[in-house]
Amino acid sequence: MDYATARHNMVESQIKPNRVTDTLVMDALAQLPREQFVPKAMQGIAYIDEAIDIGGGRHLMEAWVLARLLQAAEVQPDDVALVVGCGSGYEAAVLSTMASTVVALESDDGLAKQANEVLAELSIDTVAVVGGGLARGYARQAPYDVIFINGAVSAIPERFGDQLAEGGRLVCIVGQGAFGKGTLMTRYGDVVTSRTFFDGSTPTLPGFETDSAFSF
Repeated sequence: MDYATARHNMVESQIKPNRVTDTLVMDALAQLPREQFVPKAMQGIAYIDEAIDIGGGRHLMEAWVLARLLQAAEVQPDDVALVVGCGSGYEAAVLSTMASTVVALESDDGLAKQANEVLAELSIDTVAVVGGGLARGYARQAPYDVIFINGAVSAIPERFGDQLAEGGRLVCIVGQGAFGKGTLMTRYGDVVTSRTFFDGSTPTLPGFETDSAFSF
């Protein structure tokens, strides 16, 4: 399979028609080998326009949903970013092309090992994969300029706002099933604002199902 052509077609047919204009986002998606972040048996469908099951209840996010979220985050070259639920590492790898440092939080040891291996193969050395519960975030390296939650959540835990730097942005899909909303949360001093900016669904990130302890 000609993966370079598949990447080009993905950008032209999935990314650009969905109001993505950020050249950094499009360049990253056009260059990174998405097929290396999925099981070998599924590499032939790595560029389909839907989430890809990578095992353990986890998915590679739809490329256009990922692109819309990262575009909204307005990632800067000196930003420190947190990826919550890095899975096999693809979304963290995309983000690493735009930010200076990416902390990739993963609760599944097998996926964390896989992510480290693929990132090393691609000589991506600005991503640090760390272990821990996803819904807690990773306060040890906070504050972050960007937080990307790699899957849908029923609500955003309040503690995530506490882990944002001044002017920091959190992006994710809030909602489950077909009723998700692309959401941008921004911190200004002690005030955290939130707005939705597109309709889009993606599979729920395990650990973020409905929980009354989550608030915003």
